[in-house]
Amino acid sequence: MKHIPLIIHEIDFEYTRSRGAGGQHVNRTNSAALLIWRPAETTAFDPDRKERLLAKLQKMMTLEGEVIIRSEEFRDQAQNKKKCLEKLDRLIDQCFFVPKKRIATKPTRSSQRKRVDEKKRRSENKQLRRRVDE
Repeated sequence: MKHIPLIIHEIDFEYTRSRGAGGQHVNRTNSAALLIWRPAETTAFDPDRKERLLAKLQKMMTLEGEVIIRSEEFRDQAQNKKKCLEKLDRLIDQCFFVPKKRIATKPTRSSQRKRVDEKKRRSENKQLRRRVDE
């Protein structure tokens, strides 16, 4: 979790009851974790990275400008909190990922020749299938 130490002081947590099956334990404990982060207010990233982050997270943010991540995978509150932090770190990594530019290359002469030869072979094959006129 490389980004979390930078923004840990900007993250708020809320705890709620988990949904779904689980019996009495689920009905009595607040084990689900909600991570709340306001990327517009972050000071951890330089302005260029922050702008990129906000653009990528636009669809995930609430009207108040918060990113909310929920985890209720585990029965333990601490594990759910850790899982939320992992999800946030993965999300930030995805925002900063820049795909490599593709360098256009030409096909080699031999590959061009092979392609043309294959087309000729296919054409001859299809001509043999045609009906013979008498």
